[in-house]
Amino acid sequence: MKFCVIGVGRFGYQVAVTLADNGMEVLAVDSNESIIASIRDKVTQAICMQVTDEENLRTIGIMDMDAVIVAMGENLAQSILVTALLKQHLKLPRVITRSVSDIHQEILRLIGADQVILPEQDMATRLADTLSLPFQALMRLTPTFSISYAKAPKKCIGKPLTCIHEIYHVTCIGKRVNGDIQSLNQDYIIQEHEILAYAGNNQDLEKIARL
Repeated sequence: MKFCVIGVGRFGYQVAVTLADNGMEVLAVDSNESIIASIRDKVTQAICMQVTDEENLRTIGIMDMDAVIVAMGENLAQSILVTALLKQHLKLPRVITRSVSDIHQEILRLIGADQVILPEQDMATRLADTLSLPFQALMRLTPTFSISYAKAPKKCIGKPLTCIHEIYHVTCIGKRVNGDIQSLNQDYIIQEHEILAYAGNNQDLEKIARL
């Protein structure tokens, strides 16, 4: 897949480098030459140019991208202008824009951004979850539904994986192995001391974490 990251600050840099590390084709674009120089060897292509010019964007092949990430959140006017240009003029199918406030987010959605993310808000939520929730939240999918780690419940040791859902009303999606999650079949027999990954309602996850 092909991605373009417009705005190579700390957030944009990390997105671009991670996409490249994951084997994606990545075009990084910024108006600062020194920033482009710092990322040139880490992505497929890096270009220094004014990002608010429609013809410039067409020239670099923006129309061939599977998704464009507009990462320059601090410059509200520029991020709004670039997002509007990509969605309303160039009609790109998928534009993901970084936001820095709720008002900024609302404006971006009004002009057509397919996805708006608030990295600072997301990190703050994760920190608060880590400090306050009794289970280790890997990902909060909604305010009430998460994916988390917890020990295998004693009641289900030596029983099939389906035991967990029958008793605790959460779904086991795998087990932790060397920092990764290994998927399991529903007939897998649960072993003692295993750390399992669960998906479910936060209240149910809290109950299984307190066992």
